[in-house]
Amino acid sequence: MTYKVQLPVFEGPLDLLLYLIKKDEINIYDIPIAKITDQYLEYLEVMKLLDLEIAGEFILMAATLMHIKSKMLLPAEPKEEETPEEVDPREELVKKLIEYKKFKEVAGELKQLQLQRRDAFTRPPADEVKPEGEGSYFEASLFDLITAFSKVLKEVPKSAFHQVIKDEFTVSDKIHQILHMLVDKSKMFFSELFRGTRTRDEVVTIFLALLELVKLKEIIVIQKLAFDEIEIVRSPDWQKN
Repeated sequence: MTYKVQLPVFEGPLDLLLYLIKKDEINIYDIPIAKITDQYLEYLEVMKLLDLEIAGEFILMAATLMHIKSKMLLPAEPKEEETPEEVDPREELVKKLIEYKKFKEVAGELKQLQLQRRDAFTRPPADEVKPEGEGSYFEASLFDLITAFSKVLKEVPKSAFHQVIKDEFTVSDKIHQILHMLVDKSKMFFSELFRGTRTRDEVVTIFLALLELVKLKEIIVIQKLAFDEIEIVRSPDWQKN
């Protein structure tokens, strides 16, 4: 796979950790570090498969998680009477996550106020989508997309990974295919894109085409609820063309 999608906004390692914590409803003060480390590394592997540019801070966080995991696996040393209580290896990471979470929440509130003032009496906020007069939606994150993509990838038959198939798929072809699918209907579920796919290469190509369309603002990926199934809608800008 030689096609590389460079997304203008790429969330960082702390965003990924908070996403994993929220997705599995984990207590941020008592993170199961082994589980989170394994999930974090799985996401990095998917990002590498997609040839997404992974910043050094993602690799650094992976090393940090593995270091914490190794420290927590070590047997506890016998405590002496006057020995101070051992510091939890996760403590510094938890502090960073809490501080970052607060920062994100404040930034989100400020952004919402800005959108409300800008769009007063004109239109709903840009990050709120209401297709076909339905209830409120919100845009899915990159990590939501990677989660959905991973599920689709796991459903590809293992035998298909080793088959030699003459069909060749290009991102450009899949972009046109997705746009064509959205001509007859204003929205579709993420899973519909992969019906009939036979190989991992085709699944990866479709997903890269989807990311490219998101980057070009031709489509919007939305969810009704957090971690709900992703829907794809035509961008208002595209509908006007």
